[in-house]
Amino acid sequence: MSAPTTYLPGHFEERDLATLHAFIEANPLATWATTQDGELVVHHVPFRLDRTRGPFGTLVGHVARANPVWRAPQPSLLVFGGPQAYVSPGWYASKPLHGKVVPTWNYAVVHARGTPVVLEDAASVLRIVSALTDTHEARQAHPWQVGDAPPEFVDQMLRAIVGIEIPIEQLVGKWKVSQNRSADDRAGVAAGLRAQDPADPMAALVAPPSP
Repeated sequence: MSAPTTYLPGHFEERDLATLHAFIEANPLATWATTQDGELVVHHVPFRLDRTRGPFGTLVGHVARANPVWRAPQPSLLVFGGPQAYVSPGWYASKPLHGKVVPTWNYAVVHARGTPVVLEDAASVLRIVSALTDTHEARQAHPWQVGDAPPEFVDQMLRAIVGIEIPIEQLVGKWKVSQNRSADDRAGVAAGLRAQDPADPMAALVAPPSP
């Protein structure tokens, strides 16, 4: 991975490529920040990750043809957000010992940087749409396929969008999940989160490793 370009203390950095890839696949909706006519703009677009293309993978998606983001592709930052939670200082085991605790916010995110490549030909756009659909329909009991729609309708829809591929040039993971706290404090945070929601995904990230 390239050097991070965001504030990132070493103990919060996640470097494992497979972990970062799995995170993107589990949280595919990107907050896509780029520039347009000299102004910062943000879009929200789901991407499919192709792990096999490029050293860090390639993001594949599509946008409406009416969206000007594709007409002059610029270097972009895409943020994939995952679990996040407020952390009460009352959950720390160290609070009754010395009281030197404050609230914080835990979260896990992945930042991907790259420059979009635009694909307008019908075959490429159909390939992108079909792969994205198959990925997310796979969990359905009766998966819908692009071919289930009338061909003329599919052609109409394809003409209204353009394909986007973003070869990832930099991938940075930030896991702020109480790694700077003691094992007892982390256990207390995990317990506090689970008391609010037994299935809270942040609790699993915070919980200290089993001995």
